Amino acid sequence: MQLFIPNLLAAALALSSVQAMAAADLVLFNGKVFTAEPGQALVQAVAVQDGKILKVGSDAEINALADAQTQRIDLAGKVLMPGMIDTHSHPVVAAFNSQGANLLDEVKPLPELEQWVIEQDEAGRARAGDVISIAGVSSAYWEKSRELGQRFNQGRWADQPVVLSGIDGHTGWANNAMLKRLKIDAALVKGLSEQDRSFVGHAADFTPNGLFAESRWDKVRSQIPAPGNEVMLKAAREAVKVNHQYGVTAWMDAAANAGSGDSLFDFQATEKSYGVLPLYRELAEKGELNAHVAALLLANPKSRPADLEMLAKVMKKFEGVPNLSFPGIKVFADGVLEFPGQTAAVIVPFTNSHKNGQLLIDPAHFGELVVAAEKRDWIVHMHAVGDRAVRESLNGIEHARKLNPTPMAHSITHLQLVNPKEFPRFKQLGVIASMQLLWATGESYTVELVKPYISAFAYGYQYPARSLHNAGALIAGGSDWPVSSPNPWNAIAQASTRKGPLGVLNANESIDRQTMFYAYTLNAAKVLRLEQQIGSLAPGKQADLIILDRDVFKVSDDELFDTKVLKTFFAGKQVYAPAS
Repeated sequence: MQLFIPNLLAAALALSSVQAMAAADLVLFNGKVFTAEPGQALVQAVAVQDGKILKVGSDAEINALADAQTQRIDLAGKVLMPGMIDTHSHPVVAAFNSQGANLLDEVKPLPELEQWVIEQDEAGRARAGDVISIAGVSSAYWEKSRELGQRFNQGRWADQPVVLSGIDGHTGWANNAMLKRLKIDAALVKGLSEQDRSFVGHAADFTPNGLFAESRWDKVRSQIPAPGNEVMLKAAREAVKVNHQYGVTAWMDAAANAGSGDSLFDFQATEKSYGVLPLYRELAEKGELNAHVAALLLANPKSRPADLEMLAKVMKKFEGVPNLSFPGIKVFADGVLEFPGQTAAVIVPFTNSHKNGQLLIDPAHFGELVVAAEKRDWIVHMHAVGDRAVRESLNGIEHARKLNPTPMAHSITHLQLVNPKEFPRFKQLGVIASMQLLWATGESYTVELVKPYISAFAYGYQYPARSLHNAGALIAGGSDWPVSSPNPWNAIAQASTRKGPLGVLNANESIDRQTMFYAYTLNAAKVLRLEQQIGSLAPGKQADLIILDRDVFKVSDDELFDTKVLKTFFAGKQVYAPAS
């Protein structure tokens, strides 16, 4: 009898366990389910209860958890995955840009460009106040700054301010009417510091040609009249909608406290530097923030530890907003690599200027800032394009590791050039590589505007995904939307092919799709510091799910590029399906 009682007890416990689980709200079965749990093979089905994953397993196991009230979805062999996660995006700004005149990186001959601007203006899409403001302009235009002036400084444009905003976010061009309004002339340029003057395109006599970069560009674009709250709220709604369309259910907003009038690269935070945070709060209050937003607050690159208190006060004001979290801060270590901007910090000087670009962080003190962030339990997410910026960012984190050996989930994003000496340091220091591998392509940006101006050695390590992965670095995916498309499927395929209109960009750095599936799921969740809540399909995690239109494990890279999402679920609720 003593032996029988434990057996009875075990049977009762097993029965109660099954009964406890037999209340799935939703089951999805007969599919190919990628859980993103390391080492777990594909399974057939998923059960969801109260917005969370109840169980994953075989059809038989999961269907046993359904009752008469359970919603049942037959996947009919289709692929089910966790929601995609974008580790670097500016979605509200991107959605706002999409509502107006946006070149979307297309390069038109200048006569066609002028006609297009006229058509956009006549259609009512081009104006911000009385300024004609064009978004998404390719860097390929900047070497034609003089020709832009010949076209947009006379005739109908003589007294009409025109601003062309570079798609890279670091550069732009303004015509003479706008420069006159801003009182930017040869005398002002001559009086600038050497660094600031390097951010202004000008003739030998210091007359500006309209091209600006970094902090000087910020001063120009800050004078474009800002849109109203309703316009921006519409953009925030559109940002959520577009992400859902691509299966993206979480993202890192990489400068959430920066407003349209703020300088990004010389940012000075105040207690009222709210940026897009009130928009996220308003969406949340209306029940429309059906996505996880990890909001990074922008810090000045030369911030000292005491300066972080201001950012802490901003975080406090938005504490408790559903689906909004604050993992830490974002810092610009440098700018962009492409000619003629060349504000990225490089180890070997640019061949044309013989300069090393602009390192925005102070190597002597950046480590102190990292330590101060860690003491607040914040991560630091660093924009680093050039190899010197990457090295100095890692040096700052190394300083913190000497004081506190336990790594935090700091991340470096963009990583266009990385010196091989840095590859093993990512794993050693626990730094995650947040990469925009849609950019790993043979095109004007990586060939014509870069190759002639940097060392051949450095050029061989553009977007070195495989080298970083082989050295043990954790790779995470990001878009930097609006700089490029927020579609992760494009980036996952591009990471493998690395092909573009000007050829393949260093085939040796190709990375396989399985690695990229983790880059946009579990690894990305770690960047957002949400890996306990999302990023894989494991019991207890939120049921953010996507159903795909093709077998992404078997199709060609070209077919993978065109993957479509059939349904997106957030917390077990369907938030997207294509219009029938």
